[in-house]
Amino acid sequence: MNNHIDKKVIIRADRAGVFFGTLNAKEGTEVELTDCRRIWYWDGAASISELAVNGVSKPDNCKFSVSVPEITITGVIEIIPCSEKAVKSIESVKVWKMSK
Repeated sequence: MNNHIDKKVIIRADRAGVFFGTLNAKEGTEVELTDCRRIWYWDGAASISELAVNGVSKPDNCKFSVSVPEITITGVIEIIPCSEKAVKSIESVKVWKMSK
């Protein structure tokens, strides 16, 4: 698993949801991500596996949070490395935020 350090990954946590970011550290079921976005809703990918391989085909319908510089996530149950295609797609999704 340490071969994913410094790579863009999608994380699924037991109770915290799905995240995209750079894997900085992993110990047990705890990970530290940098430049991390919470993936609240996606459209144009059937699963997070497809999201990690192909990205999304409907970026305007996705709800991805603002990027945070660093986050620690516990209860991680899945770590999927992202392809370059997926990284470009995910990073192109506009920030979803509450309207004023």
